[in-house]
Amino acid sequence: MTVFWWRPLAALAYTALFSIAVWAVSGRVPALVFASAILLLLFLQNLRHLFALTRWLKNPQANTVPDSFGLWEEAFSGLYRLMRQQTYSQQSLSSALERFQNAAQAIPDGVVVLTEADQIEWCNPVAHTHLGIDNDRDRGRQLSYLLRAPAFIAFLENQSIAEPLVFKSPLHHDITLSAQQVPFGDHQRLLITRDITQMEKVETMRRDFIANISHELRTPLTIVGGFLETMLDMERIDAETQHGYFRLMQDQTRRMQRLVEDLLTLSRLESAQNNLKEEEVNVPRLLQILLNEATTLSGGRHQLTLHAESDRWLLGSESELRSAFGNLVSNAIRYTPAGGKISMHWKNRGEEMTFAVSDTGEGIDPNHISRLTERFYRIDRSRSRETGGTGLGLSIVKHVLTRHQAKLEITSTLGQGSTFSASFPAQRTLAPEKENY
Repeated sequence: MTVFWWRPLAALAYTALFSIAVWAVSGRVPALVFASAILLLLFLQNLRHLFALTRWLKNPQANTVPDSFGLWEEAFSGLYRLMRQQTYSQQSLSSALERFQNAAQAIPDGVVVLTEADQIEWCNPVAHTHLGIDNDRDRGRQLSYLLRAPAFIAFLENQSIAEPLVFKSPLHHDITLSAQQVPFGDHQRLLITRDITQMEKVETMRRDFIANISHELRTPLTIVGGFLETMLDMERIDAETQHGYFRLMQDQTRRMQRLVEDLLTLSRLESAQNNLKEEEVNVPRLLQILLNEATTLSGGRHQLTLHAESDRWLLGSESELRSAFGNLVSNAIRYTPAGGKISMHWKNRGEEMTFAVSDTGEGIDPNHISRLTERFYRIDRSRSRETGGTGLGLSIVKHVLTRHQAKLEITSTLGQGSTFSASFPAQRTLAPEKENY
């Protein structure tokens, strides 16, 4: 501050001294003229600098700050430093904003920046997929005008809601979204949307699984419990009746045992720690074993045939493949009426090897085929219980085939029968070991 005042006071002091000197030499009038001329020059100089400052303020740029000297030089130098700092701050903010936008565009959730009045300031591409809004087209528009669902509008208006809103996407009605509001910046909010469709499906499957397993266990437990109560209430019971009760209870106990075993098998197949055991599987020999087991299970009620058109082996888990193939064969026996035909095939199909089971049963309605591998999914529940199925066989087949990079194909015609085919890729097939064949 002292330096600032020293310069103008020094200029006035020099002007006064020179004026006094002129007065002493030439008189009062020349001294006044000299002093007036100096002050006029200073005034014009200030006007010129003020004009340059005014013109620069109309388009302030760091590289166009006016040049000067004296106090004006210090003032313009200060403006130059201020502009450099402002330019650096703007560049930092722009860089931070760009990083934020790049990060928001990379995340899998929808992000919408809203003003206090619910106007859209920015949104990422995922928000366009979820909500149908466009960053260029809808910027500045109120989100509540674009999405007119009452529940969503109420959610936006109540900015203090902590719980997320679950709703269907207005653009894709088969997508379920979860929306949440987060305070952001100066009276702004982030609206974050997340696709929870898969989570909803998993939750539905979990509820259905608990309901189904409870139902499947309750029925045999009720039957066993009922027979036990009846036997306890009877003072005398003949051996034949007692034997009949025990046989029925044994059937229900075996049914529960099969269900538990299938559940344990599924759990083991789905476990991340259960790595696939790689071994060379003699498929023709395995199919011969399955044919013998199927003959016993059928009890002479069906015509069973095996067509091993190839001697190729498979690389995989023999126990898992036996379980999958056995489930396909036993299903065909259970759901094919007496007198029907069941055939097993092991054949080449291009570079793939295919195990197929065909039957002459009642066939399957096309509406059911896509859901057959779901746990406990049954076309006819009463018929499934009569045949002793647990409702988990095809789920086990699907998991086993997935672990072997294979795929399950189902073709069926109502009234004519069905074919279940398991196709294995070329990298899973092996030439037979003749010495062990």
